Amino acid sequence: MERKLVSIQRIESLEPIVGADQIVKARVMGWDVVVKKAEFAVGDPCVFFEIDSVLPDGAPWAEFMRPRGFRVKTARLRGVLSQGLALPVAILPADAARPAPDVDLRDLLGVTKYEPELPDSREVAGPFPGAVPKTDEIRLQSALGVLDELRGQPFYVTTKCDGTSATYYRAPDGAFTACSRNWALAPGPNPVWRAAERHRLADALPPGFAIQGELCGPGIQRNRLGLTELALFVFSVHDVRAGRRLDHGELVAFADAHGLATVPIEEVVTGEPAASYPHSLEHWLERARGLYAGTTNRKEGIVVRPLTETLSPTLGGRLSFKVINNDFLLKDEA
Repeated sequence: MERKLVSIQRIESLEPIVGADQIVKARVMGWDVVVKKAEFAVGDPCVFFEIDSVLPDGAPWAEFMRPRGFRVKTARLRGVLSQGLALPVAILPADAARPAPDVDLRDLLGVTKYEPELPDSREVAGPFPGAVPKTDEIRLQSALGVLDELRGQPFYVTTKCDGTSATYYRAPDGAFTACSRNWALAPGPNPVWRAAERHRLADALPPGFAIQGELCGPGIQRNRLGLTELALFVFSVHDVRAGRRLDHGELVAFADAHGLATVPIEEVVTGEPAASYPHSLEHWLERARGLYAGTTNRKEGIVVRPLTETLSPTLGGRLSFKVINNDFLLKDEA
């Protein structure tokens, strides 16, 4: 499921905030959001902006966000974590029909997505290959239905490395493409191509396969993993000809056979522990906390997937979700 930055949602609950007269805590989807007191009642529709929405400069309804650069980020207000922005549906254009729930309204409202890193235009060789899915992982709070879909299944948890995404694809005809999150890149000194050359991926990848991973190390983000050199951590392998991603065991075997590291695997849960696992938002938020191994740096979070690739009705794609460490969001996020 492509992430919807802006959509019509409903206020599911409202709670007072101790010591606050003008604001209250609302629950929208799986998110806690601070809203103005008396602006909403339980059950009211709202225009909900997810984290990393960038509101338009010039829209009167967005002017209050100017001091924050119009970007929606995690914030703590009167001791309450607020993740997202809920505004009245009155901000919608008067001549626009009421959108259906869950329709992405970013174009209607002029909202864009915050991108922390954009490649130099001189590095871009072309579009991202259409045969390979992009790597944007849904946040748990935006799709709570995935918890019921995962319930009872064996699954695994990996560390979400704080780096930059890379995709490498060798087409069935042998043509090789190295990509950032959104673009195919021209060969050069950028980290994406440096990793490709180090691992000889243009020759090592079997035709018709793509690998996706996180590049980490000196000069990338803040190198919170404490690495001394560039490293590629693979988190997905896609067999394009078969139209499938490799299951967990196949992924690990593929990486080992090609001399590649996977993202750190924190936990594999099978059998009775998987059958009785306490899948809840509160549990996973707590589970996502912690530090990168061997450092004093807060980790970005975790990614959770079933051991066998599974289709998610909630997501309309693979069953997989990320849980971001709230301590990281509040104290470390750029």
